[in-house]
Amino acid sequence: MATKPASTDNSRKARIAEMRKAEQSRERRNKILAITVSAAVVAGLVGFGAYVLNKESDKKEAAEEAAKAPVTGEQSWDAKKLGRNHVTKAVSYPMNPPVGGDHHQVWMNCDGDVYKKPLAKENAVHSLEHGAVWVSYNDKAPEAEVKKLEEKVAKTPYTLISPVKDQTGAIMLSAWGKQVTVDSASDPRVNQFFSKYVQGPQTPEPGAACTGGLAQQ
Repeated sequence: MATKPASTDNSRKARIAEMRKAEQSRERRNKILAITVSAAVVAGLVGFGAYVLNKESDKKEAAEEAAKAPVTGEQSWDAKKLGRNHVTKAVSYPMNPPVGGDHHQVWMNCDGDVYKKPLAKENAVHSLEHGAVWVSYNDKAPEAEVKKLEEKVAKTPYTLISPVKDQTGAIMLSAWGKQVTVDSASDPRVNQFFSKYVQGPQTPEPGAACTGGLAQQ
């Protein structure tokens, strides 16, 4: 039986060794590529996370600065001089809508409540005592603006909105001892007033309930 030449066997071994070497090189390249891609993804996620955190931090700082600044055109009453007695009769308030004073013992629910009909002011004032912001409007307010305000209120605890037909301004925002008339739902003073007075420092009874009160049927 004839034997294979040694040169043929050596050539075959050399090709196998070359193929193994090439395969090992491919594996190393793929591993390096995978590590590089993973590192890039991680770096991207870290960078995006930092961007989001910075953006949220900027928003928070802006809201805090807005809350410190005075609200243009705002009217104020001495909160300590506003009566806080519980009464069962109608109250004659010196401002409209009222921003404080004696009120009914039951508050209007103010957990983002949207009311389509006028409220008893004595119940709404009790909501202000709990730290709510009351958004009100009359017949002069554009329907589209009222809709936007209703959507904002619906997403904000410790707020309520209702029509007050005999108020002077088309759109008004009231908190305990504070009130401002705004031009539209996009007026920057709306967000500022919310940031400043929803459960704000003017609240006589911070943390008191805005649910479990009176709901309009």
